[in-house]
Amino acid sequence: MGQKVAGTCYIKVDGEQLVITGGVEVPFSDVKRETIVKGYFKEEDITPYVKVDAIKTPGLDRSKITKGTNIVVTAEFRDGTSYVLSGAYLVDDAPFSGDDGKLSLKFEGISGDWQ
Repeated sequence: MGQKVAGTCYIKVDGEQLVITGGVEVPFSDVKRETIVKGYFKEEDITPYVKVDAIKTPGLDRSKITKGTNIVVTAEFRDGTSYVLSGAYLVDDAPFSGDDGKLSLKFEGISGDWQ
């Protein structure tokens, strides 16, 4: 029997749902490990984030997205799991393409929790 593991995702920024075009990226782990020599490794914390391509729809709260510094971003995945990013803020450039109405958004935050 097959199991649904991918498909439609839902993204909410402080409760307001975004219209997205597909790709949503979040970290699966909260640490990054690197081998120093066989059997020994170092470990670094990963900054929690949500990366998504969204559509600039009429009524999209641009100010909340660009100026917010304590946002909650929720990514709900088709397999029933969610990733909640707390204390979030927009990082990097947020390019908008007038050709297809897409915004590329990356939020980083204080805490990222799988639920």
